[in-house]
Amino acid sequence: MSSMLRQRVFNLLFLIISILTSAGIMNCHSKHDEKSALLSAIHPWRQDVEINSTYVAQIKAIQHIEIRAFEKGYLQTIYVDEGKTIHKGQRMFQIMPLLMQAEYNKALAEYEAVNIEYLNTQKLFEEKIVSVSEMNLLKARLNKSKAVLNLAKTHLDLTTIKAPFTGIMDRFRVRLGSLIEEGELLTTLSDVSKLWVYFNVSEFDYLNFKTRKQSNKPIQVKLMLANGEEYKHAGVIDTIEADFDNETGTIPFRATFPNPERLLRHGETGNVILKEEIKNALVVPQKATFEVLDKRYVFTVDAKGILKSTEVNILQDVPHLFVLQNGLSEEDVVLLEGHGKVRNGERVRIKLEDKETVLKGLELEAH
Repeated sequence: MSSMLRQRVFNLLFLIISILTSAGIMNCHSKHDEKSALLSAIHPWRQDVEINSTYVAQIKAIQHIEIRAFEKGYLQTIYVDEGKTIHKGQRMFQIMPLLMQAEYNKALAEYEAVNIEYLNTQKLFEEKIVSVSEMNLLKARLNKSKAVLNLAKTHLDLTTIKAPFTGIMDRFRVRLGSLIEEGELLTTLSDVSKLWVYFNVSEFDYLNFKTRKQSNKPIQVKLMLANGEEYKHAGVIDTIEADFDNETGTIPFRATFPNPERLLRHGETGNVILKEEIKNALVVPQKATFEVLDKRYVFTVDAKGILKSTEVNILQDVPHLFVLQNGLSEEDVVLLEGHGKVRNGERVRIKLEDKETVLKGLELEAH
């Protein structure tokens, strides 16, 4: 009985060993097949690439000023309405001019009295009845009274506030009949026939922009509005400020946009889209790269099939591709797939793919 039991145990152990051995053999075959499988690779290639960079923007009117009272007094008349287009020289506000009118009338009467005296004295002077010194003294009095009259006229004119340029008026800051202090804010006026759009550019983007800008030809930009629609008029970058902001590491750019329909207003926000074309850029599929500690790498394959982990610097990413700044050349062979199955220094078998096939595959993967 014990002999039969031992035989059964022996048979069971033999069966287990056979299963484990078969599994090991199959696993070895599987690993061998995996190692010996052909992996896709490709040469980096050159092509023209369009880069779209987006920046948050502030929209400003080319002229935006505060309209303030020049004189103290009661607000007597408002000639315009909020949000309306005001033309240059058009009357906007009238401050009650009683005091200024009285001063002007007084100065005018004084001037006319001195002028009559001067004309009468001039006749006497011509008849040599009045001396030269008396005539000069009277002439000085006349000039003084004229200056006082001009000053009174200026103060009187300042009670009528007129638009210094054509623009859109903001809301009223005071109401009709209010007592206005000298210098008090009445409203603001904005010329939005053209708009200045400011956006901050990083040092990296600034250097790339200046490096790629080969001529003095204006660089056009687009504006994406807050509702997600693209503004139909293109703008032109016309100035860059002098200094970088040390806190943000950015420098402000300014683009000018036409605004014939007066659609855009002072104080709006949007996104500036800077489109640049890089001629003959060196590119590689994004899927051919992998990231380690915030650095981007590829596996290059030498003539013996040995893998080497190579760091690359990315200039810009575009759909499915990375534009390379340095790290590779067109002669290099780059592993396209299987990065997680291989290691640095390992020998692999590769199949070189042409770029047209790779691009079609990338498009299919994207959909």
